[in-house]
Amino acid sequence: MALRGILLALLAFAIFATHDVIIKFLGGTFSPFQLIFFSSLMSFPLATFMLMRDPTEGNLRPVNPWWVISRTIGTTVGTLCAFYAFTVLPLSQVYSLLFAMPLIITVLSVPILGEKVGLHRWAAVVFGLAGVLIVLRPGSADLELGHLAALTSAMCSSYGSVVVRRIGRQERSVVLMLYPLAANFILMGLALPFVYQPMTIEQLGLIGLIAIFAFSAGLFLIAAYKASEAAVVAPMQYSQILWATVFGYVLFGETMDMPTMIGATLIIASGIYIVLRESRGRSQNTPVLRTRQRSNTPGAMRVAPFLRRGTQPVSQPESGS
Repeated sequence: MALRGILLALLAFAIFATHDVIIKFLGGTFSPFQLIFFSSLMSFPLATFMLMRDPTEGNLRPVNPWWVISRTIGTTVGTLCAFYAFTVLPLSQVYSLLFAMPLIITVLSVPILGEKVGLHRWAAVVFGLAGVLIVLRPGSADLELGHLAALTSAMCSSYGSVVVRRIGRQERSVVLMLYPLAANFILMGLALPFVYQPMTIEQLGLIGLIAIFAFSAGLFLIAAYKASEAAVVAPMQYSQILWATVFGYVLFGETMDMPTMIGATLIIASGIYIVLRESRGRSQNTPVLRTRQRSNTPGAMRVAPFLRRGTQPVSQPESGS
């Protein structure tokens, strides 16, 4: 069963990496505002089909409105920053910086969840942040707005994940899914008149693929977590750096330089160590292990409700689980 979970997770993250390649390809022509608007629009039908299976009674008013609003803001900003970063930076650099999420989640879990972080995990955080500095190499390379965007996306996505850990059992999944999706649609729609470029049918089809890939990758990730322990599945996200290297070289002529390689290695090692410490009972809240989805993808499926309800998928798609 462990091998099945690993293979399913590898497939899920390969689909996510392909999803990001399409963003980078289209980002050379279109604004991130336009890409997010249309990908959110095309995610609504998929979300609707899943919501039809929700048996939970209630309304769409959040139980914790301020937490939901702050998470929605964070998720929206994180999505915009991720789309922009994929457009202007090499794929390997974007992934290296986004992989800092476990480190940021560990830090944020202290004030938000009351998590007690021991010396070992603090050391892993420092170790991983050193890797971030190596990737950025301030002073020896030009830092671009894309680097700031990738780090901002990692921080916003981490915040959203920790908030879900705090309020997820009190809020309906439909609330946690629809608010960020609607915010992306409305806010990007307001910006659309200022950045809109006409799109061909083929380009609209590629945006449709962004929504479909996010949705389908979520399904495979749900299956992976059902087949194997979280500590086995979670590290598979780092396989995206391999896809970034291959896709970047073949499609965009990118190469991973030595500082990025060294920094990514430190960041990944730190993230895996934190996952292992949490899986061995070194964490009260296991915030990193509970982060089972990418929150910088409109319409991505939220994994946790499917796992809580057993084998019958009756919950909804949502980002940032």
